[in-house]
Amino acid sequence: MDTILEMRGITKTFPGVTALENVSLAVRRGEIHAICGENGAGKSTLMQVLSGVHSAGSYDGEIVFDGQPVQFHGIRDSEAVGVVIIHQELALVPYLSVAENIFLGNERRGRGGLIDWNRTNAEATELLASVGLDENPVTPVAQLGVGKQQLVEIAKALSKEVRLLILDEPTAALNDTDSAHLLDLLRRLRDQGITCILISHKLNEVTAIADAITVLRDGRTVETLRTDDGVGDGDGVGDGDGDSGTMQERIIRGMVGRDLESFYPDRESDPGDEVLRIEDWTVWHPTQDRKVVDGVSLTVRAGEVVGIAGLMGAGRTELAMSVFGRSYGRDISGRLFVRGREVRPRSVAEAIDNGIAYATEDRKRYGLNLIEDVRRNISAAALRKLASRGWVDGNEEIRVAEESRNHLGIRTTSVMTAVGKLSGGNQQKVVLAKWLFADPDVLILDEPTRGIDVGAKYEIYTIINRLVAAGKAVLVISSELPELLGVCDRVYTLAAGRITGEVPIAEATQENLMALMTRDREGVA
Repeated sequence: MDTILEMRGITKTFPGVTALENVSLAVRRGEIHAICGENGAGKSTLMQVLSGVHSAGSYDGEIVFDGQPVQFHGIRDSEAVGVVIIHQELALVPYLSVAENIFLGNERRGRGGLIDWNRTNAEATELLASVGLDENPVTPVAQLGVGKQQLVEIAKALSKEVRLLILDEPTAALNDTDSAHLLDLLRRLRDQGITCILISHKLNEVTAIADAITVLRDGRTVETLRTDDGVGDGDGVGDGDGDSGTMQERIIRGMVGRDLESFYPDRESDPGDEVLRIEDWTVWHPTQDRKVVDGVSLTVRAGEVVGIAGLMGAGRTELAMSVFGRSYGRDISGRLFVRGREVRPRSVAEAIDNGIAYATEDRKRYGLNLIEDVRRNISAAALRKLASRGWVDGNEEIRVAEESRNHLGIRTTSVMTAVGKLSGGNQQKVVLAKWLFADPDVLILDEPTRGIDVGAKYEIYTIINRLVAAGKAVLVISSELPELLGVCDRVYTLAAGRITGEVPIAEATQENLMALMTRDREGVA
């Protein structure tokens, strides 16, 4: 078969992290080639290398496109030969028209170098028709739903004479109807000879549309499966057998095939009374007409760690932030109970007052004041506990910070050190120290060990164990299934904003959690 793209031995490192290690990929001309893997497996990084986002020279390995070695030093280089990437976060300017967005940076000019608006709008109309979108080209993009915006992005790619189209999670934010429309469009593009690379967590969509599927795990290539003809490609990769369910099981095994590491501290679980109850919780996107959390109900008991597992776009963080004082979303409905009492926090301050704390996944942006010292960061969420007649007792603030430093093992020469100078693991300990000082009944931890080393992870797990030993209720959101299996008593799975399963830890495996996480709205994996 004719191969349009080969990526050979691609290795990409960031400071302290190897994102890709000797990854190879071969894509046949005119096929839809899916790339699957857990969050952090290296899928998007690989495509950023291919499209020139990570320029030649910043990685090791070779890219061969249409039989010729290529080096892309930026997006313009890759687009010049017909390689176009559409990122998950759409790159559209909301207040420009559809036509202006389609030809942005690729304007249709007339005499004197001025934009020929008649030609621009006429060509935009033709491109919109080719993707099945019946919209006036002068309509501002902000007036379109996210499904139509995705089609505008594809029309924009077609305007650049695309030969290889890369789509990163194109249906993550789409409803079922828009997703089906997009997949049909990809089939039509394939029939027209356009090659597509599709990154997606939705395995039912992948197995329905892809001709080949490459699985990545921990920055390495696991295998490539073919679904179109059941014939291997001669390099030891696996072959499909035409059965969608079996293929999805094979993909899941490849995605989560690493062994569960033995760096989780032992903990005896003895849950007590219910501390947190969420009933029929629904949250709408703040600017788009879609639900991001849809009728979620869950409970957490005292002395219990409950996990939430879900792929990117499942609604995990949106759920946590909306519970934490409605700090995300609109038209929020449902009921929230803390220790049997219904609470209705309308702000972060009210959530804290009602015993709810949330440690954000983005500690540097939302969890800490990096230019402030350790002392002030630890006291920030509960200054009233240190106040006397409206003034913060500075000596008591230092005492509390020193106590936290010793108790949690925060490695710093002084509590007066700026938090921005600490390592990621120690920054995360400061976040936990802040919430421990606030003394909440419920602590929601969103990606608590993201970006920190193995040793620091163990210490964070130990802190979680101390919290539950003290009777706290802990809700852990994590993209790492081994982490959830190592620290939780129960795990809820979330997909498309809905709870798709609740699994006791004794029955949980990476495979059955991944199967639940990739269920569609009808509950079919």
